[in-house]
Amino acid sequence: MSALRWLTLDVSDNDEGVVTIEALASTDAAGHAFALAEAQSVLDWAWREFPDAHGPADEGGQWDHDLQSGAGADGWHSVALTLTGTPEFARAFEREFDLPGE
Repeated sequence: MSALRWLTLDVSDNDEGVVTIEALASTDAAGHAFALAEAQSVLDWAWREFPDAHGPADEGGQWDHDLQSGAGADGWHSVALTLTGTPEFARAFEREFDLPGE
């Protein structure tokens, strides 16, 4: 199991069986590269474990993602990785990474 150091996780699901995992970080400039690298390591895991299943759920994909990164005028940097996936994807994610309340 891999622990995430820079990203905090929030997990939710909907009535259609889609699980949303939000991985967020807000850092100073020095921590931004570490948070972004951690988000990339999560994506690398997803691509390794589900290589042919990426895409929107309504098109048959088992997982999809959106990665946003930016800097605010106040000097803080943000990383937001949103993963959506099937319950199977979420269970695999849970086995690999520490989830809130687990």
